[in-house]
Amino acid sequence: MSTKLPTPAEQLAGFIAKFSPKHQSLIRAVRKALRRRFPTLNEMVYDNYNFFVIGYAPTERPSGCFLSLAADAHGVSLCFIDGARLPDPARILLGSGKQTRFTRLASAADLQRPAIESLLTAAADLSPMPVPARGRGRLIIRSVATKQRPRQIPPPNPAPVRRTRTKTS
Repeated sequence: MSTKLPTPAEQLAGFIAKFSPKHQSLIRAVRKALRRRFPTLNEMVYDNYNFFVIGYAPTERPSGCFLSLAADAHGVSLCFIDGARLPDPARILLGSGKQTRFTRLASAADLQRPAIESLLTAAADLSPMPVPARGRGRLIIRSVATKQRPRQIPPPNPAPVRRTRTKTS
């Protein structure tokens, strides 16, 4: 009896399904837009403890990633691995580390904003390896953590119901 292993696409769908419907839609839309923008890059997927991440690289090596989509229960961000070196006149990049910067995304349409468009171009230009002009990138599942933070924000607890005693005569 053979056990069929899930394909990378099936695994990816399972990772995304852990999120709220709103974030699932956003992750899919941003991924689709990034695939259109960078069709030759490999997508390396990490379903880690803190974040779900899709890294984009011209090679199959994680060190080649220059851009990533990162999601947690609070939303979706676009991370620029060498973001501290990128020109950011609109001051939309967040973070204070020595290397990585990010910007939060409300929709896939944010990728078309001029400030983000210029960051994407600059990040590709700074990539350790040139972005291939031809070909099609692969979907590669790199790691899956067995223990993960929740991918959805739990609903707030309802206020406790106070019970009052009534006197009986």
